[in-house]
Amino acid sequence: MSTGFDRDPDEFARGAQAIVVYPDMGGSSRDAEGRLEETAGLAAAIGVQVQEKVAIKLRQPKPGTLIGSGQVEALAETVRDKDLQLAVFDAALTPVQQRNLETAMGCKVIDRTGLILEIFGERARTAEGRLQVELAHLDYQAGRLVRSWTHLERQRGGFGFLGGPGETQIEADRRLIRDRMARLRRELDQVSRTRTLHRDRRQRAPWPVIALVGYTNAGKSTLFNRLTGAGVMAENLLFATLDPTLRQIALPGIDKAILSDTVGFVSELPTQLVAAFKATLEEVVSADLLIHVRDIAHPDTEPQRVDVEKVLDELGVAEATPRFEAWNKLDLVDEEERARLLEAAAKRENVMPISAVTGEGVDALIQTIAGRLTEGHRRYTIPLDPADGAGAAWLHQHGDVCDHWVEGDQVVYEVRMAPSDFERFGTRHA
Repeated sequence: MSTGFDRDPDEFARGAQAIVVYPDMGGSSRDAEGRLEETAGLAAAIGVQVQEKVAIKLRQPKPGTLIGSGQVEALAETVRDKDLQLAVFDAALTPVQQRNLETAMGCKVIDRTGLILEIFGERARTAEGRLQVELAHLDYQAGRLVRSWTHLERQRGGFGFLGGPGETQIEADRRLIRDRMARLRRELDQVSRTRTLHRDRRQRAPWPVIALVGYTNAGKSTLFNRLTGAGVMAENLLFATLDPTLRQIALPGIDKAILSDTVGFVSELPTQLVAAFKATLEEVVSADLLIHVRDIAHPDTEPQRVDVEKVLDELGVAEATPRFEAWNKLDLVDEEERARLLEAAAKRENVMPISAVTGEGVDALIQTIAGRLTEGHRRYTIPLDPADGAGAAWLHQHGDVCDHWVEGDQVVYEVRMAPSDFERFGTRHA
């Protein structure tokens, strides 16, 4: 029987036959079936073919293998019978547990953190995204120098057991990893400084920033595309979008706003990734408005909401940041559930039911976004010379002109706009 160890990692990862194991230790807000389905979806995101899904009840985790010896043997028998090359554990495994399970089961073993890192490694497209993934991967693998690693300087596609950049032989000095991580952090610091400069320039403009956040596969990119006309990858796939995308949009009463599509969150998001992607997710931290896109048709929609709020807290997003929920995928619920959701949403000010696919509720969402961003706007009476066509155009572009009339030799405009825009107009007029 082939275990996969004698094959090239790149060769067997995509299309590898796998078993997904969920060690159920209690305390999870999701049922075992839901956890297995999500992990199988994560595995499918990198082309792994899940043949078996097993939930194992645990009273107490075993230090050496996490699960009991009898359970390990039963899994090993399944691996042998079905000629599987990979076991994915929906749990955090220590390096010792991972090595012992591989030995006992005769196949490659990765845990939830390793699986998510694999996906991020395959999906990151920008130079910044790849730097962030490599840093997170090196941090994770620092204590897992096992036989599948290649030298740090040998560049190959993918990460982890797929055989990507950042791998080294077991006998290599750990100093290589530390040096590489230090270089990556310096490069990411430079990226972060550049991003901060861009953000400062936008804030001086100033254009409000709206960030879409939510659980992975909640439909953020589909909504982003509908609002902006962009062509961001949007598929029914976990972590379809990794690299952040920013586009400008026009809203009622607002000349220009910046809409940001961010990476989707997931339960138990690896701490290495939260730390590495902070530079990217700074757009969320500094946003003027957060739209939490929720898959309202998913059976675990409420636990997913809790997971997203937890990650936002880890990122340091202030409670004072205005936010509301877009209950997406309304087209996927039945009529009875739809009526219940619409009734529940109508009772809450911070909820907007929508379908990003059909466009239902999106116009109302746009109005709501504009309303939230213009809540602090005030009415100003501004006299202009009749020949100042540029000034009149500026007022129409940056504010909501409620009325205008001729008074003596001037045209007086009554305009609703942000105080910052009024100050900008005063500077311009001066």
